[in-house]
Amino acid sequence: MFLSFVGLAAGILLLILGGSLLVRGASEVAASFGVSPLIVGLTIVGFGTSSPELMVNIFGALRGVTDLAFGNVVGSNISNIGLVLGTAAIILPITIESQVIRREVPLLILVTTIMTVMALDGLLDGEAAYISRSDGVVLLLLFCIFFYVHTMDILQVRRGDRISIDIHENPILESIKVSRFRWLFIVAGFVLLFIGGELTIRNGMSLAAALGVSATLVGLFVVAVGTSMPEFATTIVAAVKKEPDLALGNVIGSNIFNSLIVLPTTALISEVAVPKGGVTDLLVSWALVALLVPFFIIGKANLTRGAGIFLVVLYVVYVVSRIGMEIG
Repeated sequence: MFLSFVGLAAGILLLILGGSLLVRGASEVAASFGVSPLIVGLTIVGFGTSSPELMVNIFGALRGVTDLAFGNVVGSNISNIGLVLGTAAIILPITIESQVIRREVPLLILVTTIMTVMALDGLLDGEAAYISRSDGVVLLLLFCIFFYVHTMDILQVRRGDRISIDIHENPILESIKVSRFRWLFIVAGFVLLFIGGELTIRNGMSLAAALGVSATLVGLFVVAVGTSMPEFATTIVAAVKKEPDLALGNVIGSNIFNSLIVLPTTALISEVAVPKGGVTDLLVSWALVALLVPFFIIGKANLTRGAGIFLVVLYVVYVVSRIGMEIG
């Protein structure tokens, strides 16, 4: 069991390092071709921070270990809202000024709702719950719409569109220094992601077997939290630097990428069955996103420290109860 835990930790560490190298290399390559930091921030950075989850799920799907893949996606989404965003709000109350970020909150609710309904539609027909390949295609098409909307936002900047001005004034990357090793960073990033994904899946399954728990549980609370470390670090740094829009935008963007890229890519390789307790996980994921509505849509777009503590407590309660459900 100790070796499995060490191997899993090493795999997650390689995933994080590989994702960081991939983001750096891709950002520098884009900058060398004259691509603006704004576009890089909206695309490459967002995709790069979700690359650990994507690689874990690809390996899981290829090995037929969809329980761990499911837990990784849903667990990441839950920890991003409850743990990451809650911790950021405790450090600095999050007041949103960007209209773009306010627009992304209902979009995330819509995406989470669609993903949940897709996973549960089998139950309505008296069948097992799962994400099918056709569901994966639909989710990927939704991502194309999401990407198109952001591209149009960028193009509208020159015409003075208010939403685009907000994005322009809140770039994810201020500047990008180009290194002559940029292509090496990309190659090294992919290699580390490949090795890390293989180590994570293999040792994650071994650890689950050694502990006598399901692979879903390991995916929810070990792999998911581990692969969410890039988002956690980015969000906490943004909170410390008093950049609340970036802190919330990073969490929302990560969850959208997980739901519209990571999960459907997994489903295209192998249909993702919703494991025991997975319905509860999906409903918790949806409920946490729904909790953001009173703060950012109906209210004054302010997430207080008290609200942050509430989110973290909810996450801890969920973890304890979910583990209790598994053991019991």
